[in-house]
Amino acid sequence: MKPILIVGAGFAGAVHARTLAEAGFRVHVIDQRPHIAGNAYDYVDDNGIRVHAYGPHLFHTKMPRVIEWVQKFGAFVPYTHKVRALLPSGVPVPLPINLDTVNAVFGTDYQTAEQVHAHLKSIALPIVEPANAAEHLYANIGLQLTDLFFRPYTKKMWGLDLEDMSAAVVKRIPLRTDRKDTYFADDDVQMMPRDGYTKLFQTIFAHENIRVSLTTRFEKSMLTDYAFCFNAMPIDEYFDFKLGELPYRSLKFHHRTEAGIPEQSWSITNFTDTGPITRETAWHLLPHHIAQNTGRHTLTREEPCDYRDNHMERYYPVKTADGRYNKLYDQYKALAADEQNIAFIGRCGTYQYLDMDQVINQSLTHVEAWLKQRA
Repeated sequence: MKPILIVGAGFAGAVHARTLAEAGFRVHVIDQRPHIAGNAYDYVDDNGIRVHAYGPHLFHTKMPRVIEWVQKFGAFVPYTHKVRALLPSGVPVPLPINLDTVNAVFGTDYQTAEQVHAHLKSIALPIVEPANAAEHLYANIGLQLTDLFFRPYTKKMWGLDLEDMSAAVVKRIPLRTDRKDTYFADDDVQMMPRDGYTKLFQTIFAHENIRVSLTTRFEKSMLTDYAFCFNAMPIDEYFDFKLGELPYRSLKFHHRTEAGIPEQSWSITNFTDTGPITRETAWHLLPHHIAQNTGRHTLTREEPCDYRDNHMERYYPVKTADGRYNKLYDQYKALAADEQNIAFIGRCGTYQYLDMDQVINQSLTHVEAWLKQRA
């Protein structure tokens, strides 16, 4: 029997590859990049610091089967993620918004969640059915907090105003009325791979039935050599953009070195100004990210841009309030349904804004269903 082709060596491709290999299929994984692990790829830089090449990847989930699956391939350590937003005054405050954030912005001295809830209710606008991200935020936190924490950031991140964005994008960010100041407070598990994501992927791909080829672009002519293809490439690119382009946002990274240890206890700082930078990561504050103690530390700032302005590096699918790009994706999905022996997977293949645990869960469900059909 011919082997299975998997396009993309990120989480979607890795889950499919390992599951198929363990089921007895021969698998060939290709990726156009010179490394495995997709956007989760990390490396140790000249300062001895582990850096995530495509921005911080923080593992958090509520799904037991996802935890069980990833822990088969490496040791994980607990990590509680904290973010601070820098106010125009230079004061860092907790994000997501919580009791202390509200006190800092409004000069109040609330001590209970009930007080904060009542304050937010008093400034929220009476919008029953929000039609976009702006209206969703106005209905929950009012004008001032929306325009301070979300409007400039959204414009930088997405190149769109809040009124043009789908509410689903901002619904991903929780809102708290107590003093809890951790970013993923509602997830059951927050953890990081002790030895980094690249090492984790090396273990996932370490199976006699898996062959990996890097710096290898997908060509449709390859399909004749394989029994089936699971493809994580952008679905519009596969169809030569015949119906139009699906837009993505990308990131440019600006690294800097500091001597000594920066005096902060949180790993990511968000900027609320209108400048081009959205956030900065202090890598040494992530667990096991000081690989060698050189006395130097790496900090990385992120500058969002259109993917066409960054070597076609696609990070985040754009979700608008009117859903026009979802409709375009549905048209491509209909074309894909007519293709033989190919399925599209992952963030780019399904044009979804997915966290790592969601990609793993989606991929496990998908490949298990495929195997069941062929049992």
